[in-house]
Amino acid sequence: MTDNDRDALKGSAAATLVPAPDRTRWLALAIVMTAAFMDLVDVTIVNIALPSIQRDDHASVSQIQWITAGYALAFAAGLITGGRLGDIHGRRRLFLIGIGGFTLASALCGFAANPEMLVASRILQGGMAAMMVPQVLSIVHATFPAHERGKVFGLFGAIVGLGAVSGPLLGALLTEWNLFGLEWRPIFLINLPVGVLAWLLGRRFITESRAPKALKLDLVGVALVSLGLLMLLYPLARGRELGWPLWGYLCMAGAFVVFVALLSYEKRKAARDGSPLIELSLFQVKSFAAGIAVQTVFGVALGIFFLVWTLYMQIGLGWSPLRAGLTGVPFSLAVSTAAGLSVQQLVPRFGRKVLQAGALVMGTGVLLYLWEAHRYGLAIAPWQMALPLVVMGAGMGLIVAPLTDAVLSEVPREHAGSASGLINTVQQMGNALGLGLVSVLFFGEIPARLTREQTGPAFVHAFQHALWWVAGVMAVIFLLMSALPKRPAQHVEGAAGTGTEAAPEKEGEREGELVH
Repeated sequence: MTDNDRDALKGSAAATLVPAPDRTRWLALAIVMTAAFMDLVDVTIVNIALPSIQRDDHASVSQIQWITAGYALAFAAGLITGGRLGDIHGRRRLFLIGIGGFTLASALCGFAANPEMLVASRILQGGMAAMMVPQVLSIVHATFPAHERGKVFGLFGAIVGLGAVSGPLLGALLTEWNLFGLEWRPIFLINLPVGVLAWLLGRRFITESRAPKALKLDLVGVALVSLGLLMLLYPLARGRELGWPLWGYLCMAGAFVVFVALLSYEKRKAARDGSPLIELSLFQVKSFAAGIAVQTVFGVALGIFFLVWTLYMQIGLGWSPLRAGLTGVPFSLAVSTAAGLSVQQLVPRFGRKVLQAGALVMGTGVLLYLWEAHRYGLAIAPWQMALPLVVMGAGMGLIVAPLTDAVLSEVPREHAGSASGLINTVQQMGNALGLGLVSVLFFGEIPARLTREQTGPAFVHAFQHALWWVAGVMAVIFLLMSALPKRPAQHVEGAAGTGTEAAPEKEGEREGELVH
């Protein structure tokens, strides 16, 4: 046998040993993307229906806040744990538990008999989303070879953009149509057929995978985070209605004691078994610490704006859900367009300046909106809002897409997973905090008793007051961004950067271990 024959035989044997990519992987991708889309839409679809929920179910101000804040808080508290549970027990299994629970919680939301049941169901829905969402990218990593992931993440970006645009419109249409006399309830019930179908298909077509070396759970850390946030947010949401009682101030002060206890426990947990909920060593990286601050504060700004915006349009101006939903379309389109440009063209050339420009542009849009709301008052028209909304959306798009990349840029590669989970968690926590602050910054400017004639001017004034705070927050974000790296590492080092695709991936060394 010649050397050429031996080489040919070896090549043939190698070809038989390397498994062909699973042909069902694209169907599995469609299933997990559907779940991600459900979560994205569910966040935006609820905001547009809140005034209808308040009117039809006589919900209080704090209940309206907790319909959204409860979801964000449960989602934030469970995100890291959900990811670790998937690594330990199997991502497919946790995905199916998450989407099944999310669908059940959606049914409970849709058939809620009172505001209290709706709030509880939304908290359950957020907890189930925390089980479901972290598995999406993990399943992608375990199912797709490295050379296909760029295409997959491009599709994921398109799904995010579609969710941002379609959520408010879908919520407006379903609320406006009042299908079968169910009023706002179809915004939740629409998840039932989609969720059931995704669960059935996921059970059949998603391949099970686990992490070869999964971190342990930190349930004590989760409990302390949840307790601290609850002690901070609950008094903020209820304080105005209850006349700011002493126990509320004591509770908020106690929250900081809980957070100090959390840091102490996490330090001991890291020394004991190396699997804390929060990897404190990451905060020694200046850019990461600054980036976490940016994510948190940015979440606060978004939490404040989106809730007061929908209340301003529907209660203050008296617009229908459909008119309010259509008014937001220019904003969503601007976010999607600017996000694509920032990642593909601007950040590779200008680095951190793109993020800072985004903060300035978004802040300018907020001030422009403030000026127009003051100038036109109750007579303002949707087309007059278009310019400030486009400016705000463009600024937001310049921030949201490249921010995670910039925050992770100088993080050691072995901690990239923990850092990513923490980034998503703090943004949701910031969002929940912003929703809690609405009681102070927005409802605090509205008298307790209003006639119908007084409602419009009072809500317009409160909206302007809240916008001043949002503009101030954007200025803080701009300053914090100066601590981010001038250029994300992969743009400095090119193909040999520190990103997850820095080195060619060998077969069998994917992030997840496939379980057949």
